[in-house]
Amino acid sequence: MFNRNPNDPYRYDAPDVTDTQGGSAGYGWDPRVLTARPVTGVREGFLTASFVWMFLALVVSAATAFMTLANESALTLVANNFIILIIAEFAMVLGLSAAINRLNSTVALLMLFVYAALNGAMFAIILAVYNIGSVTSAFVGAAAIFGAAALYGYVTGRDLTSLGGLLFAGLIGIVVASLANLFIGGSGLSFVIGIVGTLIFTGLTAFDVQRIKNGRMAWIQNRENASVLGALALYLDFVNLFLMLLRVTGGGARR
Repeated sequence: MFNRNPNDPYRYDAPDVTDTQGGSAGYGWDPRVLTARPVTGVREGFLTASFVWMFLALVVSAATAFMTLANESALTLVANNFIILIIAEFAMVLGLSAAINRLNSTVALLMLFVYAALNGAMFAIILAVYNIGSVTSAFVGAAAIFGAAALYGYVTGRDLTSLGGLLFAGLIGIVVASLANLFIGGSGLSFVIGIVGTLIFTGLTAFDVQRIKNGRMAWIQNRENASVLGALALYLDFVNLFLMLLRVTGGGARR
């Protein structure tokens, strides 16, 4: 579940956007736009809304997970179509990201919640495999790390933009290693992936909070849709932190 926004691989080379001061604002790894100013109109109220939608998406995922777990037929259906659901999730992230400026904000938010529900149904498989102690430990740990990283991203005066490329490269490495582990197997590799992945998603959380706070989504035309994609980024950070920590506490898997 490493779906990241395909329009957001830590490269924001949006066209310059004229701000209220008559200047220009652009965001990206292009050295020509690194010093540009954020768009105040897009930034205002953006982070708060992103956190609200992210929290509600997590509630949807949790509710769907427990409802699926309680229904044996639904659980079997999810297990038998696991790959199809992964593809559907990726397609939803791709579609939401690519069409964000053409979508009504209500439709964009609905797509976020449908995505969260799909994720929740897949989490039911995790709840069926791991004991409640491991799941609880991973969730509490993810919440604590996410909160600390988000606070750091919000209050730090350090510009975290330069870390984006490194974090994204690390994310790609984790995806490749996870795929390899499917074929190689072994608890040792899974544990290492969990530790490294936790570090990467901790960094991504701080990075995402700072860029959302600073309005670094100038390519999105309105604040409401920007808050939805911001919520998606934060949701994925939290979910993947949880999954990485579950690898670390994987000794609690049911035999």
